Amino acid sequence: MGSFFYKKSLIVVNFLYYLQKIGIIYGALNWYLYKDLVDLRKPMNHQLELHLEAFIASLDIRSSSKNTYQRQLKEFFLWSSRVKEESLSREHIIRYKDYLKTEQKLAAFTIGSYLTSVRRFFEWLETAHLHANVARGIKGPNRKRGFKKDALTVDQVKMILSSIERKTLTGKRDFALINLMIRTGLRTIEIARSLKEDVRKLGGETVLYIHGKGRDAKDELVVLTPATLEPLSDYIDARKSTHEDPLFASHSTKNFGMALTTRSVSRIVKQRFKKVNLDDSRLTAHSLRHTAITLSLLAGATAQEARSMARHADINTTLIYAHNINRIKDAPEKKIDELLE
Repeated sequence: MGSFFYKKSLIVVNFLYYLQKIGIIYGALNWYLYKDLVDLRKPMNHQLELHLEAFIASLDIRSSSKNTYQRQLKEFFLWSSRVKEESLSREHIIRYKDYLKTEQKLAAFTIGSYLTSVRRFFEWLETAHLHANVARGIKGPNRKRGFKKDALTVDQVKMILSSIERKTLTGKRDFALINLMIRTGLRTIEIARSLKEDVRKLGGETVLYIHGKGRDAKDELVVLTPATLEPLSDYIDARKSTHEDPLFASHSTKNFGMALTTRSVSRIVKQRFKKVNLDDSRLTAHSLRHTAITLSLLAGATAQEARSMARHADINTTLIYAHNINRIKDAPEKKIDELLE
């Protein structure tokens, strides 16, 4: 009798063992076949990241801009993963905007950039019939009027340039660099991209072809006057550079001869400012661009001429400089004083 129950128990145990093996095989097969499909157990808003690659591929923009969209949207997906609702709504996008401001403490310009990425993503989702465009009409925060950086005065420009000793190679470079930015309004990225071969002749004038902001090629230029060209040539000759070398190079042991990065340009300018006690958060390398545009208008250039040098996409940007100059020059406060005297 005991033997009979033992045999029955053994049969049951073996049967359960085989069922377990079949279950494991089935589970593995099921995972392999359906691992790439959307996990329907997750809320719909958690599945939006699956469409990121297709969205990025649909954008007809530069690779650097695609990288920006991808980085900013991944930040949005990380935030939305904490949303418990089944799908996102307009209220969620507004909450995300508040999150960028209050928790991330991003500047208004940066928040606007993040929201642009989100808006374009939901526009694409709606066009592809994947999700309602819940970001339509969501505005970025109001930006402060005017510029974040200050321009230098004429006296400050002269003080900085006269403080740079030009006997050493580094002194020659720093003088030529800052002098060029003051007289042409070049951006740090345009400096970093410039090569010696970009200095050419055009219509009897020496010019520097530049790879401008938002451009795909070196199809813009600035004129190099004798006061700009002389110290630049002095530096190039002292460096004994080849035709294909960067216009401005690092002099450090580790990176000698390599092109200056935008960070290096900013650091060099800031150090030169500090040496003449111009240590202010509103005075940076970008201040030299503001200085060039402001000085051109003060010297009598028209807004259109100043725009051509600065390569502003919108002349209204140039007109802000003209407005600021006229606001000080023709200040109505002064007229009130004259009336009351």
